[in-house]
Amino acid sequence: LKHSAAAVVLAVEFALRADGSSAPLGYRELASALGAAEGESRPAADVREVVLRLRAGKGMVLDPADHDTWSAGSFFTNPVIPEERVAAVRAAIASHLGADVAVPTYPAEGGVKFSAGWLIERAGFAKGFPGDGSPARLSTKHTLALTNRGAATATDLATLARTVREGVAERFGIHLEPEPVTVGVSL
Repeated sequence: LKHSAAAVVLAVEFALRADGSSAPLGYRELASALGAAEGESRPAADVREVVLRLRAGKGMVLDPADHDTWSAGSFFTNPVIPEERVAAVRAAIASHLGADVAVPTYPAEGGVKFSAGWLIERAGFAKGFPGDGSPARLSTKHTLALTNRGAATATDLATLARTVREGVAERFGIHLEPEPVTVGVSL
């Protein structure tokens, strides 16, 4: 259903494992925080607790008193660059940041996945950009989150998203795609 106007999810039903274990852990950060290897399972309650802690540390668990949590979560997806473009992207990164910079990438279907948050920060957008007084800002905890500081409009958020997306494209030649589905707003 992602990126489709064909339907809206109104309810979900989850099936838990009878033994109380989680699905195999697929995220390195989560597995590490649980003292596990990727692909291992742990008690589902333990996984839930650690997921909430990790997400809260990035401002991704709603807290009415914390404007960094007033967001749609990660705004841009991690871009997958086709193999034939990877060398050009690495060259663009090296030209701006130096040849010795370690670029976090991951194997992905159709190419190589780059970290959107890393690209945003290296394109010059710091946590909290554009600064105090702006109704819409990047989270001070996690550059992937566009936050409403209390009075932002959809236009304010779309303008910030465009600024970040254009900055990453100009610097590294990568077009970031939004993760949330927008309604009545285009970037």
